[in-house]
Amino acid sequence: MNVFFSTDLDGDMLLLSPEESHHAVRVLRLREGQNVVVTDGKGKWCKGLLAEANAKACLVNVSNREQQTPRPFHLHMAVAPTKNIDRFEWFLEKATECGIDEITPIFSENSERNVIKAERLEKLLASAMKQSMRAWLPVLNPAIRLKDFLNKQKGGIKMVAHCGPEPRNTLNEIYIAGKKATVLIGPEGDFSKTEVEIAFSAGFLPITIGDYRLRTETAALALCIELNFLNNLL
Repeated sequence: MNVFFSTDLDGDMLLLSPEESHHAVRVLRLREGQNVVVTDGKGKWCKGLLAEANAKACLVNVSNREQQTPRPFHLHMAVAPTKNIDRFEWFLEKATECGIDEITPIFSENSERNVIKAERLEKLLASAMKQSMRAWLPVLNPAIRLKDFLNKQKGGIKMVAHCGPEPRNTLNEIYIAGKKATVLIGPEGDFSKTEVEIAFSAGFLPITIGDYRLRTETAALALCIELNFLNNLL
């Protein structure tokens, strides 16, 4: 089933954006009468037939509406964008496919990238959402400095993954299924000692995912998958 994204799902006849229409007609080569799905990224799921296959303005005749059940927990990951942006984009794509609710790019002392193109990342998230047949689009927050991010986080179980010598626990030891999870993942050079101490002061608990050193995007995805697994979602 081909899935498309639209912010407006009102009415029985839906108009796809020029970008989505081009993808439907020029890339997927869909024709009138074929089954499609349209989601608004907020849980709504509209099934119908392609009524008009126009590369600039496709029309979908809705035959059925559904509401996907919200996820049983909220996963917010704050991750430092990698120097090679492809790796950060890879994480966003795979995390969306596995299940994630909110993402915040963070800049820290050792960050080698301090600029991101939010519009490109939003499109990547929407594409991954459609590919994985999900109806919930992860929220991509504006990039923010680590210290400012820490001051805004309240509630749930807050965790920071780092490579320092301080004692650390596994997710199994501190995370409770169903609880909101906020996870911090640092840049290639890790968080500085001062930043780790500030995170502790803000209520973040130190965690580990093993004895081996992982790349930023690998560590972030591993924790995303493990938290979904602990909530029986994978």
